Amino acid sequence: MTLGAYRRKRDFSRTPEPRGGAKSSQGRRFVVQEHAASRLHYDFRLELDGVLKSWAVPKGPSPDPGERRLAVQVEDYPIEYGAFEGTIPKGQYGAGTVGIWDLGAWAPVGDPHEGLKRGHLVFELVGGKLTGRWALVRIRGRADKSGGKNWLLIREGDAPLGQDP
Repeated sequence: MTLGAYRRKRDFSRTPEPRGGAKSSQGRRFVVQEHAASRLHYDFRLELDGVLKSWAVPKGPSPDPGERRLAVQVEDYPIEYGAFEGTIPKGQYGAGTVGIWDLGAWAPVGDPHEGLKRGHLVFELVGGKLTGRWALVRIRGRADKSGGKNWLLIREGDAPLGQDP
């Protein structure tokens, strides 16, 4: 994975955001960051292949399995961004305050690369606020003019962790 899109959008001489090094991690961390930019939203990030796969969730994750939340896939972020809290200066991409809302570990159910490719990624979260089985499902069809970037973040039922429903 590349961080080119992430780096092109930022002036690192002006923003405190991490540039991201060449380090790679085989971890399975997740982080949700509350981002008070032009509009308050939540950035949902899953560590995979040495980067944070990222989605902007306007209303934030819902623990209610009956609620589906729009999650717009954005560029990959560096692993170091998972610990970032601070203020992005006015005039910079994403200007506003970023704080960690939740963090923990995630485990894919099945092959995560295949799940992302086919547009249905199922995983388990163990965090301070978010736990249990979740899914990211890509929205398809004529109504989706996003180029495949619109997904739904869904809390699946209460199946015990580590077991298929």
